[in-house]
Amino acid sequence: LKDIQYVLSMYYNKLEVARFDSNVDKYVGYTEFGVKQAEYFNNNPSEIARRRAQRETYCQHNIDIW
Repeated sequence: LKDIQYVLSMYYNKLEVARFDSNVDKYVGYTEFGVKQAEYFNNNPSEIARRRAQRETYCQHNIDIW
């Protein structure tokens, strides 16, 4: 169960701007705008806690189904 990965990618014009990766446990930006967004989200503890909870809620719940 430790190797489950939750990834949330944000795109604009078919270009990945930023991503939350549960293995890294933070947002990573891939464009100038995405870096700013990642910094904003990473400095918000409730946003990080929300994504951790989504990993538990979505991924852990669906282990037996998939």
